[in-house]
Amino acid sequence: MNYQVLARKWRPHRFEDMVGQEHVLRALINALDNNRLHHAYLFTGTRGVGKTTIARIFAKSLNCEKGVSANPCGECAACRDIDEGRFFDLIEVDAASRTKVDQTRELLENVPYAPASGRYKVYLIDEVHMFSDHSFNALLKTLEEPPEHVKFLLATTDPQKVPVTVLSRCLQFSLKRLPELQISEYLADIMAREEIEAEKSALAHIARAADGSMRDALSLLDQAIAYSQGSITAAGVESMLGRPSPDRVLDLLEALGAGDAQKTMALVSVFADYSPDFSGLLADLLSVLHQIALLQGVPGAQNPVSFDPHRLHELAVRIAPEDVHLFYQTGLIGRRDIALAPDMREGFEMTLLRMLAFRPVNGETAAGEYHAPAKTIAAQAAPARMPQTSDSAQPQTIAEPPQVVEPVVEEPAAPLKSPSDHMAALKASLNDDKSRPKAQKKTPEKPAEVVSEPPRVAPTPQAAPASPASKPDWSNEDWPQMLGSMDLQGMPLELANNCVLSAIGEDAVELGLQKEYESLLQPGTVRQLEQALAGLLGKPVKLQMQIREGELETPARIRQRQADSRLQAARQSIETDPIVQKICGQLEGVVQLESIRPIGE
Repeated sequence: MNYQVLARKWRPHRFEDMVGQEHVLRALINALDNNRLHHAYLFTGTRGVGKTTIARIFAKSLNCEKGVSANPCGECAACRDIDEGRFFDLIEVDAASRTKVDQTRELLENVPYAPASGRYKVYLIDEVHMFSDHSFNALLKTLEEPPEHVKFLLATTDPQKVPVTVLSRCLQFSLKRLPELQISEYLADIMAREEIEAEKSALAHIARAADGSMRDALSLLDQAIAYSQGSITAAGVESMLGRPSPDRVLDLLEALGAGDAQKTMALVSVFADYSPDFSGLLADLLSVLHQIALLQGVPGAQNPVSFDPHRLHELAVRIAPEDVHLFYQTGLIGRRDIALAPDMREGFEMTLLRMLAFRPVNGETAAGEYHAPAKTIAAQAAPARMPQTSDSAQPQTIAEPPQVVEPVVEEPAAPLKSPSDHMAALKASLNDDKSRPKAQKKTPEKPAEVVSEPPRVAPTPQAAPASPASKPDWSNEDWPQMLGSMDLQGMPLELANNCVLSAIGEDAVELGLQKEYESLLQPGTVRQLEQALAGLLGKPVKLQMQIREGELETPARIRQRQADSRLQAARQSIETDPIVQKICGQLEGVVQLESIRPIGE
């Protein structure tokens, strides 16, 4: 007996054997059971999702000798003939090979005649979008009012090319791409029936490569059986497809997230041994980044079967959301431009290097740079700790303090043992920042003199450790100034802008967060804010977040209220302006308030 390919051998013969497409099957089964049959059906969807298979089962249900039913017997002459492709009243037409109008007219000449042996004469026209305009025009009249014994079943992969006049005459069913998990489970069932060993990861790799098409998956399974000689392994499928496994893609993303350029390029060299489609490999990387972004933004999101969920969750915790979105956007641009590169591998490597080059600095990779602004504040509070600084814009600030605190040099730990010392200096620095704008307005031509003032009053907060009562009293009013002194951006800045300062203790900072912004509480985001606060306060602190109901006086709300106030003042100024009122009166005009913007915005 000749070998029959898996796609034909395991083609479903009943609706209950179909995999997926429940939304289509439910409508057809109900129509058959209730005898509410339309004269024309249009099945749309990508290749290999079941359009022709459903049409044939539907034709068999219409012509089964035991009656119209959603469960044809499969044993009568009509059912067997349809399964074997020799039923006289099922006319299957490939529109791609019959595009001329004369061929369409010839096809429709037999429509008025009664079926030869069946109950209905069924016209199954595949790839109907390939008909010419004249062919569609010839079909319209018959399609609108066919004889009662005729049913039209149309199938297409490109419904946009089908005229609206045809679409309006049909019941349209859009078939979906099949999920990877569904394809993988079906392949495992077939391998069990065929008594062939197959690794689960290998079948998942095939399901992913099929891209939602069951026919493609079965064809690849045939190829894998021949390649592996009876036992399908993940390594064999990886080599056969020339496409690295999902674990390798996760390894690549792990190297990118760690900023390890050498490991990244080493993995690319491993990929090159498979002669892969680098554009497809970039698409796989984008798919992983999409799943990680979902896990960070929507923790309960499901991931495809081809990716290890445990590793995905690990990467979602280890890679900052800013990096994930940067990598995704860079990958999209790289995939668009990769065809323009002299070599596909070269374009792929440049895309990865661009991800590393533009990767934002965060607390893990460059903590010293991330806390640079905090060092400036710490220098004012304890200048004896930074005698090596020489390239500062404030030479007087560094030159004078060592003379003032010279007697204390023998006990360098004394001023730092008391947390209130640094906190008081920080408080004084923030209060000084509040007064600087006025001084700059009065003497803009002498900024150096204004900057040099703080060192002269620096000895006052340094004497504070002797008195416990000098511990500063922090309030939420200080939070906007503290926020401006920290180098935050992206998600950590968004989180801080929507918090209020509740308390600052010896080793902890308590912030209150509005409930509607609870989604910002991601581990990486909280960690970066905690590190920024530690650098600002000059000591390790634990960040404690509390979710609060109602409206809070956050920096974001303060800025919004100020912006609303400026906008209201600008609108009132325009409305009450005598010139504007005169113009509106003479020309019968109306001021468009929504077009008014405050100056500078």
